[in-house]
Amino acid sequence: MKASIFVTLKGGVLDPQGRAIQHALSGLGFDGVNDVRAGKLIELDLADGTSDEDIDAMCRKLLANTVIENYRIEKVA
Repeated sequence: MKASIFVTLKGGVLDPQGRAIQHALSGLGFDGVNDVRAGKLIELDLADGTSDEDIDAMCRKLLANTVIENYRIEKVA
């Protein structure tokens, strides 16, 4: 089984990487970009039968800093 974990910063958290991307896009002439939020994608190849609770625990304990980040789990068939 495969799972994709999308980790993004919470709304009120400063995102310097997103700001740098926005600035670079503007420098390339893409002036219509109002805001950029950068995140990360973590792909897991899991043993069949790995429970949703275990995947969620992996996210809470290691893959995301839940103080400043949100995460979303998508199972891939």
